[in-house]
Amino acid sequence: QGQLVESGGGLVQAGDSLRLSCEASGRRFDRGVMAWFRQAPGKEREFVAAITPFNFKTYYGDFVAGRFTISRNDGSRDNAKNTLYLQMTSMKAEDTAMYFCAARPSQGAREIRAEGTYKLWGQGTQVTVSS
Repeated sequence: QGQLVESGGGLVQAGDSLRLSCEASGRRFDRGVMAWFRQAPGKEREFVAAITPFNFKTYYGDFVAGRFTISRNDGSRDNAKNTLYLQMTSMKAEDTAMYFCAARPSQGAREIRAEGTYKLWGQGTQVTVSS
């Protein structure tokens, strides 16, 4: 199987920056596409960003507008664990949500924004932005 463990959430002020991390284990998933989704209270979960393995091509939700950057460490050096990151800047109150890390075995970009294509999910990390 596999496991995803998020960290880095917290309370910040509007305009601040925050970096989320997601540590992946499980060989079936840590070489596939990885992504961040978020869910605000009373709203559906929405796509934030995704990154493919090897060529590290990135995809973002429309609301990101250049404020967030997704990256990953593929763990190939120094036996480091495969880790996904989300650097968030110029944060807004509407960024308040539970942020989830997700992974899938496939390496291509087909339906990369569709949450139903992701097979492994973390427990989430809460991000709260005060205005």
